[in-house]
Amino acid sequence: MQFIINIFRVAVSLIFLSYASWSDIKTREVDNKVWLLYAPLGLMLTLFEGLLYEDYDYWLFAGISIALTFTLAVSLFYLGAFGGADAKAFMCLALAFPIYPKFSWNSHITRLHYLFPITIFTNSILLAALSVIYILLHNFLWKLKTGRKLFEGLENEPLWRKALTVLCGYRVSLEKLKEKNFYFPLEDIKEEDGVVKRFLVIFPSDENRKDILDRVGLAVKNGKASPQIWASPGLPMIVFITAGFFIAVLFGDIVWFLVSLIMG
Repeated sequence: MQFIINIFRVAVSLIFLSYASWSDIKTREVDNKVWLLYAPLGLMLTLFEGLLYEDYDYWLFAGISIALTFTLAVSLFYLGAFGGADAKAFMCLALAFPIYPKFSWNSHITRLHYLFPITIFTNSILLAALSVIYILLHNFLWKLKTGRKLFEGLENEPLWRKALTVLCGYRVSLEKLKEKNFYFPLEDIKEEDGVVKRFLVIFPSDENRKDILDRVGLAVKNGKASPQIWASPGLPMIVFITAGFFIAVLFGDIVWFLVSLIMG
C-alpha cells in the first residue's frame, strides 16, 4: 500500500509540475489554481501515509520539513530570489513529500538528511546554476559572429560588474526586451548636461523595468544608444524544480554526492 501511495504521489506531482513548467516556459507565470489543487491533494496523501507508518518520528520529521521549507520559500520570495510560483511549488512539494519516499530502487540513494524538499531545493539550484554555461556560450558566439566588443559603450564600467553581467545576461534587441516581459535590463541610461551615459545594473527589478525601457528607448530613438542592450532572461525556475524533484526521487542529493566524491 505504501508503495502504491508513493507511486501515486510521484505521478501526481509530476503532472502538476510538468504543467507548471510548461506555463513557466511560455509566460513565466503559473495559474494559482495549480497550487490550490496540488497542495491539499499532496497533504492528504502525506497524512494517509503517516497513518500507515504509525511512527512518531515520521510526524516529527514531516513537521520539521514542512516548517523549514515554508520558511525558506517565503524568505527567498520576500528577498526577491524566488518568484511567487517558485515558492508555492516548494511549499506544495513539502506538503506532498516532507520526507524521502521509499522505493525498492532508491533504498540506497545519496542523501545527507531526511528532509526531501531541501534535497529538491539544492538539486534545482545546482541545475539552475548550470544555465551560466549556456549564457557564456551565447556571449561567446555573439562576439564571434559580430566581431564586436561585448561592452561597447560600457568600457569604463568596473571589471567586477562586467564579470557578473556576462555570467547572467547577454545582449538582446530593444524590441525583444519590450515584447518578452521576463527579460530584465542589465543596463540603464542617464543624461547629464546633454551627455548620455550608459551603466550596468547588477540587481534588476520588475518595478524599475518600465522606467529603464522608457529611458533606453528614448536614447535609441535619438541615436544616442545602441538598440542592442544587456538583459537577463528570467529563468523558468519551475523547470529546474521539476528536474530537481525527478533526480531526487531516482538518485538523491546531487550536492552531497559531489561533496562525497571530492572528499573520497
